[in-house]
Amino acid sequence: MTYTAKVAGLTRELKLCRVNDELDIAAFIMFSDVELTEKCAEELLKKCSGYDVIFTAETKGIMLAYEMARQSGKNYYVARKSVKLYMTDPISVKVKSITTEKEQTLYLPKEDAEAIRGKRVLIVDDVISTGDSLRAMEELVKEVGGIVALKACVMAEGSAADRDDLTYLEKLPVFPKN
Repeated sequence: MTYTAKVAGLTRELKLCRVNDELDIAAFIMFSDVELTEKCAEELLKKCSGYDVIFTAETKGIMLAYEMARQSGKNYYVARKSVKLYMTDPISVKVKSITTEKEQTLYLPKEDAEAIRGKRVLIVDDVISTGDSLRAMEELVKEVGGIVALKACVMAEGSAADRDDLTYLEKLPVFPKN
């Protein structure tokens, strides 16, 4: 089964995936879809202003953040899901997302933290659903002294579309099972 999504002037068939016995969600995956990534970045940038840098979490938001950075000329930073050898004094927060099986930790190295400190930050992701990943990114930005200027995503899933602090391109329904 699929859901037909229309976003940024494009149409895509999204596979429905089981979350649990009561709920399915549509899998919005931007990986390998250059056209979708470019168009979504372009349309989100039209809705976003007043920021200095772009911030996202590893992994699915990276290509969106990169493309928004490329089109806007602003730098972007990524909260990693594991500590890497090159990281100096990483700062961390814990997160549990609807699309992951267990709690994860997001890490930001000292160098990136210093680059974000005092800056107005645009937090971006592909899909916001429960808001847990978004909350973790906000926490990291604030912890390092950044200012959360905007929060944006391509698709606002379920009740996330009702948030008044979120900029998005389209609503993405959830699919309760009867």
